[in-house]
Amino acid sequence: MGKVAIMGGTGLTSFDGLELKSSFPVSTPFGEPSSDLVMGEYKGKQVVFLHRHGEKHTIPPHRINYRANIWALKEMGVDRVIAIAAVGGISKDMAPGVLSVPDQIIDYSHAREQSFFSDDFSVTKHIDFSYPYTEPLRQSIIEAAQQCHFDIVKHATYGVTQGPRLETAAEIKRLAQDGCSIVGMTAMPEAVLARELGLDYASCAVSVNWAAGLSGDVISMTDIEDTLAKSQLKIRQIVTQLIEQL
Repeated sequence: MGKVAIMGGTGLTSFDGLELKSSFPVSTPFGEPSSDLVMGEYKGKQVVFLHRHGEKHTIPPHRINYRANIWALKEMGVDRVIAIAAVGGISKDMAPGVLSVPDQIIDYSHAREQSFFSDDFSVTKHIDFSYPYTEPLRQSIIEAAQQCHFDIVKHATYGVTQGPRLETAAEIKRLAQDGCSIVGMTAMPEAVLARELGLDYASCAVSVNWAAGLSGDVISMTDIEDTLAKSQLKIRQIVTQLIEQL
């Protein structure tokens, strides 16, 4: 078995029992990843952490070098990627603070490099993407949450917007009509690039706010940060339980 990678924020590298081994830069044919890779060990299991938005969260979603990030993880022997995502809730069951494990994606982003094979394409490079998340890994996240006695929504469609601005109320209405239950900015092309390199990929998403126009209030970044901070403990517990059982 290869290593497990956790992609998300900086808080995920600070939990009891995690021994950080090293942190080092990785070069790829597609440029530099968002941050140095942090190698760790938890109860004998090797874990790799990558800060998707950079160590100080300075890289906006539309400028993340997704290809470099996924390539670097593959180069380090990673075969399973757990993507932690902060999202807006659209459907009624996605109130702020709710955790979910998305199983589908609708991609509204644009002008992002979508493939490792853009300059070396052939008909054999088409990949099946009917089910963008790896089902056994999705189930592992659900089981980890249940082991921690946390409620988690088992199915969600993730609408991926371009960013970095938040959406308009009309855009959220369209996403809801399309069947999206949550909205975020990073699932694509991250998920498809993982599929191209044969990496298992699944996400644990936390709803940090109602999407635009749904609460009747202006979206507050302070409220988002507060909700995310309150959810960090649950996410860390799920991550540690997940590492143990993988």
